[in-house]
Amino acid sequence: MSTRTTVASLYRRALKLSLDWAVHRYVWRGQAMYIRSLFEANKKIQEPRQLRALFQETEDLLQKWKHPDPYRPPTAPGGSKYERNLPAPILDPPPHIQD
Repeated sequence: MSTRTTVASLYRRALKLSLDWAVHRYVWRGQAMYIRSLFEANKKIQEPRQLRALFQETEDLLQKWKHPDPYRPPTAPGGSKYERNLPAPILDPPPHIQD
């Protein structure tokens, strides 16, 4: 896999991971800008050893911050039934109907 493809994959995974933790888009946007700044800061690195170390560090961070119950769109297979990261509502059982 080329360096460009690897970086793009890590960047996309970081954005998707942060979206699992952020409930609202306006909160996520700030996190996305921070992630972008981290990737931009290391943009000029060309040394293969440094790149491998950065890739491994990024992989470790992504694994560390992985969400235990990631959000899935309701229309996706195995999708979340309710809104993002909200517990299911507690509903009373229906009343018993007497004949």
